[in-house]
Amino acid sequence: MKISQYLLALLCPIILLSSCKKSDDDITANTKSSFTIEFEHQVNGAALALNTNTYKNAKDEDFKINVFKYYVSNIKLSKADGSTYLIPESDFLIDESKSASKLITINDVPTGDYTKIEYTIGVDYARNFAGAQTGALDPINGMFWTWNSGYIFVKLEGSSPKSTATSNMLTFHIGGVVDPNNTIRTFSTEINAANPLRIRTDAKPNMHFIVNAAALFTGTTDISFASLNFTMGGANSVLVANNYAKGLFRLDHIHN
Repeated sequence: MKISQYLLALLCPIILLSSCKKSDDDITANTKSSFTIEFEHQVNGAALALNTNTYKNAKDEDFKINVFKYYVSNIKLSKADGSTYLIPESDFLIDESKSASKLITINDVPTGDYTKIEYTIGVDYARNFAGAQTGALDPINGMFWTWNSGYIFVKLEGSSPKSTATSNMLTFHIGGVVDPNNTIRTFSTEINAANPLRIRTDAKPNMHFIVNAAALFTGTTDISFASLNFTMGGANSVLVANNYAKGLFRLDHIHN
């Protein structure tokens, strides 16, 4: 009898602790937390290295990249029940030359399990006509056309032996929001329901995206640098935007 009482005394605290322990799946109502998004830049599976590495486009033409940056904005998360959360003031400039820009933190997100993410590649219509702004949208970042009162959504500069431009340069500045040359595009992807984006007060998950810079040059139209090596808006920018809308971003994995 004494042994049983002794064992019971030992087991009771363990049982109590187990029953009180919070499950990883518990969601506390009306709470918020944060998560991060990481962008890893590649060119057809190879790491992007500015000014050094030589890559090939879909036409088997060599090229190098000196500048690669783009806007991600209007980030929206969705749950399996169809409810959504649009993250306010979510305008981010991702720049290969600035490592810190490739890891962004999203704060004050309602806790829950999210099974879809979508965002604008570029800057939305309203902000394009709101004039020069601050933060990521500050013209000092080199992504604003002062002569055209609008933002450059994606900027890639480099060189290719096939380019007929001066010094074999490549200049792809993609922007414009007025039809027929509207280049605003939206990326969206479903998240595996078995491993959703779990926003919790005691966990800060990370979403890891692969970004393929070569997607500018293939997707709907394979681009030859011999015929297209310069664009700043207009019909050729639409062509490039249609390409990267299909293959610029890929969700690689989530660390919950």
